Amino acid sequence: MWYHKPVINEELLQSLPNLKIVASSGVGIDHLDLNLLSRYGVKLSNTPFVVSTDTADLGLALMLASSRRLVEGYQMAVSPDTEYFPADWLGAELSGATLGIIGMGTIGYKVAERAKAFEMNILYHNRNRRNKEEESAVGAIYCKKIDDLLHQSDFVLLSVNLTPQTHKLIGKRELELMKPTATLINISRGLVVDQDALVEALHNKVIKAAALDVTYPEPLPRDHPLLKLKNVIITPHIGSATKKTRRLMMENMTESIQAGLTGLPIPNEVL
Repeated sequence: MWYHKPVINEELLQSLPNLKIVASSGVGIDHLDLNLLSRYGVKLSNTPFVVSTDTADLGLALMLASSRRLVEGYQMAVSPDTEYFPADWLGAELSGATLGIIGMGTIGYKVAERAKAFEMNILYHNRNRRNKEEESAVGAIYCKKIDDLLHQSDFVLLSVNLTPQTHKLIGKRELELMKPTATLINISRGLVVDQDALVEALHNKVIKAAALDVTYPEPLPRDHPLLKLKNVIITPHIGSATKKTRRLMMENMTESIQAGLTGLPIPNEVL
């Protein structure tokens, strides 16, 4: 499967009685019915580890682009109407700012490693707490309650899997808990955020800005209000989109398929 295609439904599974394995690109498996696959005896693999470095890089890139207002700055620099650069056109610094990471899995932890190099204060909320050695290595402080993280963070970065528990995890209530100077960064799945609530929060300056690599749907309708807000950066779901990583993803999928067809242990099998 690439870009969630083809759709794996009962009709397809009935038409492929000898199907042994579905190899899905990327980390997320929210587009798949695991119970359905299990019922037909079909195994599943994904490519969770090879995408983590590039996705973490993009998370930091979005944070930098938003804080330093790079898109607005570019538009100002190339506009035919620009006669001078205003001295009071300012961004925000990362150094000394507090980053709250929601979802401290492989990607979230790599974001923390990068943020440490920018001398940021790091908070995180996760289903399971990391061990003390891992926390100490990046200087991360665990927040058992997500509300505590939202209250304190200058940047809130989402790096969770989409599950029933994380569907619209960030809604009106959570956005109102954030600082009015805070920025929301989403590198997970669009449905982790209530987009209507986000539009309202950005429009009413409940939070300062958002930087999104994911939305729902993708792409957004061309008249969607998120596309009209100056305090929003949107990229086209490019977390893993580098030549090297996409090749490694394909290699991972091929290895899983070969193992699945020969009865060997499947690398990156989703259980």
